[in-house]
Amino acid sequence: MKRKHPLRRIMIGVAATASGVVLLLALKQPGGTPVAGAAAQTGTGVSAATGGTGAAGQSLLGEAVDTQYGPVQVRITLTGGKITLAEAVQAPKSDARSQSITADAVPKLNQAAVTAQSARIDAVSGASYTSKGYQDSLQSALDQAGSGDAATGTTTGGSGAGSVEAGGAPENVATPAPDPSTAPSTGDSGTGTGTGAGSAATGTRTVLGSAVDTQYGPVQVRITVSGGRVTQAEAVRAPSSDARSQSITANSVPQLNQAAVTAQSARIDAVSGASYTSKGYQDSLQSALDQAGI
Repeated sequence: MKRKHPLRRIMIGVAATASGVVLLLALKQPGGTPVAGAAAQTGTGVSAATGGTGAAGQSLLGEAVDTQYGPVQVRITLTGGKITLAEAVQAPKSDARSQSITADAVPKLNQAAVTAQSARIDAVSGASYTSKGYQDSLQSALDQAGSGDAATGTTTGGSGAGSVEAGGAPENVATPAPDPSTAPSTGDSGTGTGTGAGSAATGTRTVLGSAVDTQYGPVQVRITVSGGRVTQAEAVRAPSSDARSQSITANSVPQLNQAAVTAQSARIDAVSGASYTSKGYQDSLQSALDQAGI
């Protein structure tokens, strides 16, 4: 019995060693797979995070604004509440001259929008209609963002002087337009949709009235409301079919804008010689006031 005892111990040791080797091999093989899998998952996670950062900007498309030489429509990209990119997705290009003016004006307007962070940008010399359409479309994009940039739109009207763009007709930054001086005080009106946007921080908001059709073209009014009062009124659309309409509009719209702010209502006098435009203005103004609850 004593001779067999050492042998049994040797056999037990050999068996234990063999079992240990097998166990180590078994453990080593699966160990590589989880490491590789973890590396793959880490790589995917980094890629996804990077992609999310790049998509942080918000893209907003403004309204297409008709001008005498073609529509203008602006798209902006907002990142962190700031305009990081502005571009005209539509601009006048009906002929070679319009294309040339657009090619010169649009890059300047794009840069101005980013620099100003609003629609309060200067018109480009020689491209007044395109500039005005750009400003209005840009403002509508900002309105969608709820920027509350109430004063961003340029007032319609002005000196009446303008540059000639792509068709030879004098441009008027004031845009809209006229009615014959003999026009009666009533006009066929139609309705359109109105929109509003504002800023909770400032208590200021802009409200766009309905587009009202008149015999000489649509009239649409946008108002800025602060503290329950109209602080600004402007016609974003008005008759502009010919030089006479432009002249009448340039004279009447500034007066109507001022009257709206003074009266704090749509009960304003019609401008002599611009009865149709005045009636359309009053109706669109009233729709904006209704939306604003004034």
